Amino acid sequence: MIKLEQSWLNEIGDEFEKPYMKRLKEFLQAEKDAGKVIYPKGVEIFNALDTTGFDNVKVVIIGQDPYHGEGQAHGLCFSVREGVDVPPSLVNIYKEIEASCGKQRPKSGDLTHWAAQGVLLLNATLTVRRAEAGSHQNKGWEEFTDAVIRAVNEKHSNIVFMLWGAYAQKKGAFIDRKKHLVLTAPHPSPLSAHRGFLGCGHFVKANQYLSENGKQPIGW
Repeated sequence: MIKLEQSWLNEIGDEFEKPYMKRLKEFLQAEKDAGKVIYPKGVEIFNALDTTGFDNVKVVIIGQDPYHGEGQAHGLCFSVREGVDVPPSLVNIYKEIEASCGKQRPKSGDLTHWAAQGVLLLNATLTVRRAEAGSHQNKGWEEFTDAVIRAVNEKHSNIVFMLWGAYAQKKGAFIDRKKHLVLTAPHPSPLSAHRGFLGCGHFVKANQYLSENGKQPIGW
């Protein structure tokens, strides 16, 4: 039995019976059998879904890969555990919030408090091999996370989708812009943040949209 928050099981539980998911499970088992270290640890692979129930989703932020360094990844995109150095992309996210919302940058990179408020922090790929970025791409996770996004797109209305960088924008291309707010910008990575992520105003725009649609804004 898959351990997953019940509201998500109700929506996408069928995915676990599909051939691609069975192949993915076999791949992950083979990785473990070969002694590979995989991040995040098993109980945290579905942390984004477990922390933000299907019925509570207000905002979706799409990342690509979990962090592949020791002790960083814990199942929420862009987020790191308490006590871990804030990664460069998250530093730029905090800079944008500070500039646009006037909120002082936190010392912690743990975004669990966002997830608890309805921000689905979803990586496209939910696992990675230690020190090998992208090592679990194209093994089936992308199909699963497409199903997650599709369920939110189809069953909800007035959700804010934040698509940063070409990868996220391509993954979110099918989102219905007539019933959701889709915000796009360059990736917050130091390589691209200066090309339009900094100054994008996404966090202010998201809260304005939520308020206009009768939803509680996010405390960024």
